[in-house]
Amino acid sequence: MNFDKMMDLPGALAAFTYSDKGELQSHVLREGTELTPQVLDLLARSCVANQAIASMEAIGWEAVTGQTGFQPLKGFSVVGLEWSVVVNGNCGVVVRNRDIDYEASFKAVQAG
Repeated sequence: MNFDKMMDLPGALAAFTYSDKGELQSHVLREGTELTPQVLDLLARSCVANQAIASMEAIGWEAVTGQTGFQPLKGFSVVGLEWSVVVNGNCGVVVRNRDIDYEASFKAVQAG
């Protein structure tokens, strides 16, 4: 896992990996951040839940409309008030909104 590349992103506060069940496996926190391992564990579990819901919606959308290309769902972002999380596979990075470059963030987690 290349946490260095993810933490080099402008505004990166944390980088993490998690299991398919959402259990936090590894992480790096920026010194001085308010994020904690407990917050990242909850965030990882939320990522698994969001991935499952988005996959269900993609399957349903394709079935109902006949349109394709919504699957397989690999990555997504969730935008918060002060920071956002960008996820691909079982890897994520938390970045301050005022600094985030979504394209660079997705590339960093994809390379993760």
